[in-house]
Amino acid sequence: MRPYLDKAAPEIWKAASAYSATVTAEAMRLGLTAQETEFIKVRASELNGCAFCLDLHSREARATGIPQQKLDMLPAWRESKLYSDREQALLAIAEAATVLPLTEESKADLAAARGVLGDDGFVAAEWIAVTINTFNRISILSEHPVRPRGVDGKPIH
Repeated sequence: MRPYLDKAAPEIWKAASAYSATVTAEAMRLGLTAQETEFIKVRASELNGCAFCLDLHSREARATGIPQQKLDMLPAWRESKLYSDREQALLAIAEAATVLPLTEESKADLAAARGVLGDDGFVAAEWIAVTINTFNRISILSEHPVRPRGVDGKPIH
């Protein structure tokens, strides 16, 4: 078992957490909603295979009011009509910022997303994507565990 990065270097973790809080606050100021930030976090966490962050942000996404069906369908969002143009723009940003290097397709997706979100929303969404990718890597490298939960969301003992 590798050391948990957050526990092994608590001052760095504190700085990373402060950075994340600043990014989130600024993203909200620039016009993103809590639901929109959670869409980005869930999709990036799926792509990265970060079990801990996917578990956390799926729960947070539901708490913000994102319907379960939209969470279930995220891997196939491009084939679904469930998502608004704005949600599609956010998901495209999540994917482009996660699956690097940028391809011609992802560059086109980013240009289209910027057109939908405007400069402020676009930049805010990119910062959210960059930040969740950082935290995905911290959790993956630390092998943060996912604890089983019951139907009510409470831990199973």
